[in-house]
Amino acid sequence: MTALTLSTAGAATLRADAIVVGVAKGAKGPVVAPGAEAVDKAFDGKLASVLETLGAAGAEGEATKLPSPAGLKAPVVLAVGLGAAPEKNGSYDAEALRRAAGTAARVLTGTKKAAFALPISEAADTAAIAEGALLGAYAFTAYQGGADAKGSGKAPLAEVALLGAKPRDKAHKAAAERALALAEEINRARDLINTPPNDLTPEAFAAVASAAGKEHGLKVQILDEKALVKGGFGGILGVGQGSANPPRLVKLTYTHSRNAKTLALVGKGITYDSGGISLKPAGHNETMKCDMSGAAAVFAAVVAAARLGLPVNVTGWLALAENMPSGTATRPGDVLRMYSGKTVEVLNTDAEGRLVLGDALWKASEEKPDAIVDVATLTGAMVLALGNRTFGIMANDDAFRTAIHEIADEVGEQSWPMPLPAELRKGMDSPTADIANMGERMGGGLVAGLFLQEFVGEGITWAHLDIAGPAFHEGAPYGYTPKGGTGSSVRTLVRLAERMGAGDLG
Repeated sequence: MTALTLSTAGAATLRADAIVVGVAKGAKGPVVAPGAEAVDKAFDGKLASVLETLGAAGAEGEATKLPSPAGLKAPVVLAVGLGAAPEKNGSYDAEALRRAAGTAARVLTGTKKAAFALPISEAADTAAIAEGALLGAYAFTAYQGGADAKGSGKAPLAEVALLGAKPRDKAHKAAAERALALAEEINRARDLINTPPNDLTPEAFAAVASAAGKEHGLKVQILDEKALVKGGFGGILGVGQGSANPPRLVKLTYTHSRNAKTLALVGKGITYDSGGISLKPAGHNETMKCDMSGAAAVFAAVVAAARLGLPVNVTGWLALAENMPSGTATRPGDVLRMYSGKTVEVLNTDAEGRLVLGDALWKASEEKPDAIVDVATLTGAMVLALGNRTFGIMANDDAFRTAIHEIADEVGEQSWPMPLPAELRKGMDSPTADIANMGERMGGGLVAGLFLQEFVGEGITWAHLDIAGPAFHEGAPYGYTPKGGTGSSVRTLVRLAERMGAGDLG
């Protein structure tokens, strides 16, 4: 993991391999952002002109490298775009800082130490730049550099030194410490998502959770296939029965105090999704190791809450199974008896996520938490509706849905509130069972949300995050977002826990 330090040194005097500065789009051309005054002085006040000559405009995602002039200890200057310059005396948007820092960290792969002289006016800026740099420096290399490989890949940026972050100020120091813990857990979630499914089976995922529990003082309970049968978890068992790798239900508990509010998080953990008997078509299987991204996000959020000592009790439920076709697999037309006692007619075995979540939601409801949030790569319909970068939010409480949407925006995650239209429920009526796992094709993401709502205990505030779009990025990296697993929704979940602990959710 990339190291993070807050430095009191000046931009001109700090010894580093590169110094990062910000450049914004001004009305008359690029504008050097605050924090880079000493660097601009070394260029005789002409850094903006030099960058413009090189084609830089200050647009988001831009990165321009140039050799340092005399007067700077660092041999390289990297100018990263911040987007539009704020109006006079205005501050830069936190997400713009986060993405610029992430871009810089990616460009500086193979570098030992970089000084970040981006604009910092308050602790929130320190947090955003630190998060962006640490997330941007991520690389998944566990399966590279074998005995016969050439090992040509460069190591991630080794150290980030933030300039102007006031290391002796409690607020800045706390912001940096929070960013480090949060980034480390998001990157752990990314590692899990990127791990090949032959290595990350339900049992292996449960073992990772158990080890983390010991490391961070969490109570971990693992229900194996025998315990699941004894407990009547028909949804999880039904999804996992076609695989040679049996399912697991993992409970992670972080307890702050008896009187603290309790937030229950439930994650879909399909470690590989073939579609089961309703086999996915060619071209749709290759990235299905990412179908456990919801469980990875929940796992990371609970560990982060423990590391940060948040004044709230957080319980994570990881519903882990592998969905495979075989002679023992659930068939379309089978009826499963869920943990709640409700029966479900399985019309499509590729609508499996809602089955494992249904069991976990009902189990979580038995403890009567103050709120439940489930997270899942649940439907392709949500990707069609919102694209690859935005997750959908459904809830049984409008105010709670709005709060989560606002929290996601605050932490830099794109989301959108979605309805739960009552008229779509009828499409899941079954002549054989209490409910079917499929309904109307149109509005499929909303239908899935309505199915999950059936398994939330009465009177419990609940929200569902469908992260099918942003959980796994198949394109070129951008900002602090890598190719592969992204750790989507972890920041939102952690901030929600902080807000609940502070009692300011209304």
